[in-house]
Amino acid sequence: MAILFIDDDDTGRDVAVYNLRKAGLEVDDAANGAAGLARFDPDRHQVVITDLKMPEVDGMQVLERVHTLAPEVPVVVITAFGSIDRAVAAMRRGAWDFVEKPFSRDQLELTARRALEASRLRRDNRRLRVQAVERPIHADSAAMKEVLDLVDRVAPTDATVMVTGESGVGKELVARRLHARSLRATGPFVALSCSTIPTELLEAELFGHAKGAFTGAIRAREGRFRKASGGTLFLDEIGEMAADLQVKLLRVLQEGVVDPVGADEPVTVDVRIIAATNRRLDEMVAEGTFREDLYYRLNVIRIEVPPLRERREDIGVLARAFLAEFGGGRELVLPKEVEAALLERPWRGNVRELRNVCERLAILCPGDRVRLEDFPRDAIPQGASRWLDLLPEGISLIDLEAQVIQHTLDRYRGNVTHAAQALGVPRHVLAYRIEKYGLKREGRHP
Repeated sequence: MAILFIDDDDTGRDVAVYNLRKAGLEVDDAANGAAGLARFDPDRHQVVITDLKMPEVDGMQVLERVHTLAPEVPVVVITAFGSIDRAVAAMRRGAWDFVEKPFSRDQLELTARRALEASRLRRDNRRLRVQAVERPIHADSAAMKEVLDLVDRVAPTDATVMVTGESGVGKELVARRLHARSLRATGPFVALSCSTIPTELLEAELFGHAKGAFTGAIRAREGRFRKASGGTLFLDEIGEMAADLQVKLLRVLQEGVVDPVGADEPVTVDVRIIAATNRRLDEMVAEGTFREDLYYRLNVIRIEVPPLRERREDIGVLARAFLAEFGGGRELVLPKEVEAALLERPWRGNVRELRNVCERLAILCPGDRVRLEDFPRDAIPQGASRWLDLLPEGISLIDLEAQVIQHTLDRYRGNVTHAAQALGVPRHVLAYRIEKYGLKREGRHP
């Protein structure tokens, strides 16, 4: 961990840097505020020590910029003798500590070491908070890697984000990643689904209410916006919000204040909004069921999460992650025939549906290899309909049955037992059909 020491007094800076290095600390230095900010690297510099009185870019400006770039980095300010009032002003604006000139070698070293320890604790705290909020997103597909790249580029900003996609694709996971990788990561992440709370209660849930505002309001409530102040509010299913609440949400986005139900004065909030929907809000705007001005306020950055059927490369890595999650300490193996069955499924419920299927496979698995016989019955592939689409002139029922059986045998690599289970017929019936139609069994499995 390195210290960045900024002071326009060349002699004083050289002496201080020499003493700190002699004490075993790693130090970079800069001759003025502008040079210090240009050199500042949040990944390298764990503490900044800066003189307050400097030309052009002074210590206060350094303090504010460092806090914007890396809020967890302590800034120690140096003040001239008799300038305690400036030091106090700096502390009020977020300085961690101050030292007064002339300072001794021991005093400077002690302050620097204490600041480094504070920096380490802040970073550990930030890391733990991030781990508590962010959930891993497993992706091998180019489509999802592109989404995650956009998420990581947008995260450090305060831009409002709209996350769209079908139910179950992982919109909340994207929102959590946006928060965890933002400058607000140490603040709260508050999630609310607009479809799960009755309209008449949603206003108080979002904006809070005063004591006695309505029947049953026996005490004041701060609401989700104030709970999320300093952090992120994730509004899921935003398309379900009633028109009158859309107006009030627009006011929050425009003015940064909420109006608690029954309160006399608005309350200032500092919140980043991430909204999500599985509906086409642009069509709702055209229909007049969603406000156009609110739509554009929410849709500053749009992140579209593709459905699982369009990123099948992710199915295997997701399935293995879910099996590890539900394995109960077992290292469950995903056999090729089970992975092939997963790849064939349409996944109308997307990642959420895959997670549920993997939980079932893990629960029913008696050993360390999940089994095809534990696969849900509704997972039989819809191959026959696809073949009919390819043959507009039609196909005989006998030929169709033969093709369905051959396709299923190919999928399960000649395993008659698993193919029979997938087709929902006894094994001996399927074996008879195989012989009758002269079908090929790859690998000659039992």
